[in-house]
Amino acid sequence: MSNIANRFKTVLEKGEKLFIPYIMAGDPDIGLTEKAIHKLVENGADIIELGIPFSDPMADGPTIQLAAERALKNNVTLNDVLGLLTRVREKTDIPIILMGYYNPIFFYGTEKFAKAAKAAGADGLLVVDLPPDEAEELKVHTDKEGIDIIFLAAPTSTDDRLKLIAESASGFVYYVSIAGVTGARQKLADTIIEKRELIRKFVDIPVGIGFGISTKEHVAKLSRSFDAIVVGSAIVKYFERFSNNEISSEDTLLSEVGDFVKELKSATCVN
Repeated sequence: MSNIANRFKTVLEKGEKLFIPYIMAGDPDIGLTEKAIHKLVENGADIIELGIPFSDPMADGPTIQLAAERALKNNVTLNDVLGLLTRVREKTDIPIILMGYYNPIFFYGTEKFAKAAKAAGADGLLVVDLPPDEAEELKVHTDKEGIDIIFLAAPTSTDDRLKLIAESASGFVYYVSIAGVTGARQKLADTIIEKRELIRKFVDIPVGIGFGISTKEHVAKLSRSFDAIVVGSAIVKYFERFSNNEISSEDTLLSEVGDFVKELKSATCVN
């Protein structure tokens, strides 16, 4: 059983759903990201999604686009992200998913990347622009290394697409709650729960949900139907405020992020 699958089993058996925060590696620098990861762990994160900065993040809204720009401005590379993960692994075994786009991985080399990611301690990989029917060139190597590939399902996914995702995914399936880019929203579509029931007809591994989730109320509502809740932009916004000098210090930033994550995690208890 993979580290991700084991974490799902452990948390779900406690009557909770998993909370998965996303942060961008290197936003605004690698050292602060390392501190932030440990703060997320301290405050209840079950799995962490760690973004790989990329110059053309087409599935992301303005908040995460700006986070990638800040990281790239500081010359953060894929090797820097892997080095960060290696250091983090000295202190925590929390499952960590690398999330990004295929271009940097392709140029790194798919086999080389899979080996390097495994050596650094990655448990999963989510490549936003790599659907399952185009993923074999990478998946053959990640499978060999025991890295789960998480695929995206969307509101527009057909039954045939859901079947393909179910056949290819491991760890969990990531359901995109909206037909659009990432970004915190005040209201979620009423059809989300109905879509979860459709996905369940085809997928027998856990299903997480992300995109647009920003409040404790969102988390509580979605925890009744989904196995994991992913929150990205609402957390990354704190790093944007820090970079704009709206948050005065690293300690204050980490404290505020930690409190927010703890609040959202508290809403995943369904018993």
